[in-house]
Amino acid sequence: MAHATDITKDAHPTSSRATTPLSEIRKKLPLRVLSEKDFEHWQTHGFVIVRQAVPAENVERLKAFLWEFEEKDPNDPATWDASQRRDYMLKEINNAGMVEVYNHQLLWNNRMEPRLYDAFVDIWDIEDLWVSIDRANLNTPNKGKRASPGFIHWDADTSAVPLPISVQGVLSLVHQDGGDIGGFQCVPYLFEHFDEWVKTQPADRDPHHPDMTGLEDKITKVELFPGDLMIFNSLLAHGVAPNRTDDKVRMAQYISMFPADDGNVVEREARIRCWREREVPDRAGFPGDPREWEKNHGTTAVLTPLGRKLLGLDRWNA
Repeated sequence: MAHATDITKDAHPTSSRATTPLSEIRKKLPLRVLSEKDFEHWQTHGFVIVRQAVPAENVERLKAFLWEFEEKDPNDPATWDASQRRDYMLKEINNAGMVEVYNHQLLWNNRMEPRLYDAFVDIWDIEDLWVSIDRANLNTPNKGKRASPGFIHWDADTSAVPLPISVQGVLSLVHQDGGDIGGFQCVPYLFEHFDEWVKTQPADRDPHHPDMTGLEDKITKVELFPGDLMIFNSLLAHGVAPNRTDDKVRMAQYISMFPADDGNVVEREARIRCWREREVPDRAGFPGDPREWEKNHGTTAVLTPLGRKLLGLDRWNA
């Protein structure tokens, strides 16, 4: 499959139905997973944590598969210091541990978990959603061939008018203790004060990479436990911190949802083809696995009735 080449337009998936800024949504549906306090935190700080979003057995099975897929032994650190298989157009994620797998059954099992889906219903205040087809992360210590300084960025274009409306999510597969393990990091201060901050920036600022000068102490490293889902607004500056440990590994799956667009035939068919043929989504930031392991050795994931709707195979309002 030919892939998009403009990394500056590689925004996180959303839909034309998303017209109300996420921080301005006024709930009509009752909350299913989040508490009122959770929802307030989400709208104020740009992120929220859903504890135990998926079963423990899902976590353990996916961890084992990711080690196998990456051809590394979790009990032998000598196998960890291997060069990444393909460089990324988005330079900062080089050596950040991205795992180029998208369509495996174990990834879909988590995408189809009702509690996880219900959390995104709470966020969007609508039930008819599509799930992102995204990858995973296995970030061993960032040294040797895998040296990486970590990064902070926006996937969304923060110079756009109006600002993009999209949601991202990361499902932790290990205990991310908020220390040096190399997990999710973000800058809630910039989310909360973006309108004032941007007025202090030059007109030609990079809309995907904030100037962090003087903001180093504003970086937050969130503690997550296995099975916890962190949902964050795409306007929250975020990234992967460097893993400065000697023997710890950060592992995660990226999952988000957005309003379904059943009328968008081109997008709907592309999503179905990606699932059925085990292809890499057509995004510049997703170079795919040069071995084409999924294409050559995988099987098409079996979907539940909810999963079929989250993919777009079945229409929500049929």
